[in-house]
Amino acid sequence: MSKGNFVCLPEPGTSGSLGTQQKALHINLDPTKYGVFAEIGAGQEVARWFFRVGGASGTIAKSMSAYDMTVSDAIYGPTERYVSRTRLQQMLNHEFGLLVERLATKRGATTRFFTFADTVAAQSYQRRDECHGWMGVRFQHEPGSAPSEFIIHIRMHDRENLQQQEALGIMGVNVIYAALNLHANMEGFLRSLQDDIGPARVEIDMAKVSGPAFPGWDNRIVSLKLVQLGLADAAMFTASGEVVQASEVLYKKNILVERGTFRPLTKATLDMLQCAQAQFVQEPGVSGEDLLVVMEMTLHNLLDEGVIDPQDFLDRVDLLGTVGKTVLISNYGEFYRLASFLFRYTKQKIGIALGVPSLRDIFDEKYYADLEGGILESFGRLFKNELKLFVYPYRDAATGALITAANLRVEPHLRHLHEYLVENHFIQGLREYRVEYLPYFSRDVLMKMRAGDEGWEAMVPSEVAHLIKERRLLGYRPPPQSTAPGEQLVLA
Repeated sequence: MSKGNFVCLPEPGTSGSLGTQQKALHINLDPTKYGVFAEIGAGQEVARWFFRVGGASGTIAKSMSAYDMTVSDAIYGPTERYVSRTRLQQMLNHEFGLLVERLATKRGATTRFFTFADTVAAQSYQRRDECHGWMGVRFQHEPGSAPSEFIIHIRMHDRENLQQQEALGIMGVNVIYAALNLHANMEGFLRSLQDDIGPARVEIDMAKVSGPAFPGWDNRIVSLKLVQLGLADAAMFTASGEVVQASEVLYKKNILVERGTFRPLTKATLDMLQCAQAQFVQEPGVSGEDLLVVMEMTLHNLLDEGVIDPQDFLDRVDLLGTVGKTVLISNYGEFYRLASFLFRYTKQKIGIALGVPSLRDIFDEKYYADLEGGILESFGRLFKNELKLFVYPYRDAATGALITAANLRVEPHLRHLHEYLVENHFIQGLREYRVEYLPYFSRDVLMKMRAGDEGWEAMVPSEVAHLIKERRLLGYRPPPQSTAPGEQLVLA
C-alpha cells in the first residue's frame, strides 16, 4: 500500500507473497544490496523491472548484454554452447569478481554484493523449437561474507517472444528476491519462485544452491521439493548426489529406466535391471557405450502413510548410490507421460523395465479417462519411436502360477491389443532371470528390517545391507542381542 509518495512493504519472510513490482522496489530501497545484471538472449528483461519501479541507482552498479558471440567470448572466455550452465557460471564468476574488486574498499563493509546473470534461447524469427535458459545469482548473505549461489534451468512454454520476455523478467526478479531475502527457509524460498507466474509458463527443471547462505540444504531435497510444489514435473541427480539438468545426461542417449519404490533395493530389483539391460543391448542401434540406466521414483512411490518423508527419500537415494545409478524423481504417474519426457531429450532407443503388476496397470483403462482417445491414445504416445517394455515375471503367492508378459490376462476387448504388442516385441518378457529372487519384494524386506528379523539381509545386495546396518537407514532395527548357552545377561 502507499501513503503519499512512500510505499509501505511487508518485511521479507512475512506471510503473504509480494508481486514482482513490490519485490523489485523492496530491493531498490534497501541500501545494503548492490549488484550487477548480465543478460543474454531475451533483452534485459530482469534489469528492466528494477529500472521501471524507480530507485534503481540504489541497486544497479552495472547492467549489460553481450549478445555477439565474439564479444561474449572476449569477456567471459570461449564455450561450446552459449545457452549452458558453463556460460552462466563464467558470467557469474567474471561479473561478481569485478564487482567486489572495484567496490569492496569503498562500500564492502556495509554492502551485500550480488550478481545476477542469465543466458536464454528465446523464441525468434529463426527459432521455433523449445525455448529454455539458465539463470542464477551469486550473492553475499551479509557484508564481507564468502559468496553463495543459486542457479536454475528453466523451460519457457509461452509461444510468443514478448510473452517469454515478460515471463523471464518475472522469474529473474523472483530468483534475486528469494536469494537475497528468503534463504533461511527452503519451503518459502522455493514457493516464492512461483509468485506472479507458474509452471504453465515457466518450468524449473533444475535448481542448485551452494555457499554459506544455505547451511544444511541438500540439493536432492531441493529437487524433490521442486516436483512436490509443481515447479517441475521431474528432477535428476547422479549417484554422487550431483543435481543435473535432464538434457545434460539424456541428450542423444539410449535410455533404460526402471521404476520402483526402492525401499529398499532388492536382489530382484537388480535382477530385473540386469536382465532388461542384457536384452536391450541386443536391439538394433543400442550399445553399452551410449546406454544410460536411470532409476525412477514417482511422488506416489515416495509416499509413506500419505506423506513424503525427506529423510526416507534420502535413505533410498543413498542406497541407489551404492549401485551407481542416475536417479529421476517425477510426477509422471502414467508411463506414457514418462515416455514423453524422455522423448524430449533423445531420439535414440528407450526401454522401460517393470514387473507384471505394473504391466497390468498399464492395461487398466481407468488411468486414461482424461485422454480423448483413452487407452489407444496412451499406447500411441507410449510406444512411438519403438519404445520397448521389458517385463519381469511374477509368481502368484496363492496359486504358485508364474505370470509373464505373454500370459498376463487383460480385459477381453484388449486381448488382441496385448497380443499385437507382444508379437511385435514392443512388450518383451525377460529371460534368464533368477527364479529364487521372484519372492523378494521391497515391502517384505522393509517389514523384516523393522521387526529385527535378520532374514532380510539375504534378500538385498550385500553393499545395500551393509549401508542399511551401518547408518540405520529406513527405520532399520537391529535384532535382539542373544546370549550363548550358559551365559547370563549382565544388566547395568
